[in-house]
Amino acid sequence: MYLEIITPEAILFSGEVTSVAVPGVSGEFEMLNNHAPIVSLLKEGYVKIYGDIKLEEDVEDKFEKDKNNGTWLAINSGTLEMKDNKIIVLAD
Repeated sequence: MYLEIITPEAILFSGEVTSVAVPGVSGEFEMLNNHAPIVSLLKEGYVKIYGDIKLEEDVEDKFEKDKNNGTWLAINSGTLEMKDNKIIVLAD
């Protein structure tokens, strides 16, 4: 599935991923390939990305790596839409 993470300053990530977990306002949830369409508000927390992630050098410092081969991005809030195996995260 394809993920785009967009902030007011820049597109932080754009590429193929295996799964994505996000801090929804009703709790954290994860999306895998062929997830049902969804639109959700996001609260403060981490967008957790799994897969073979390649970050651009100019944004690497905004992300953290965990011991399970995940890549995390801290956000204050945002909005998410998933449809047709494409996830768009508009993050603050």
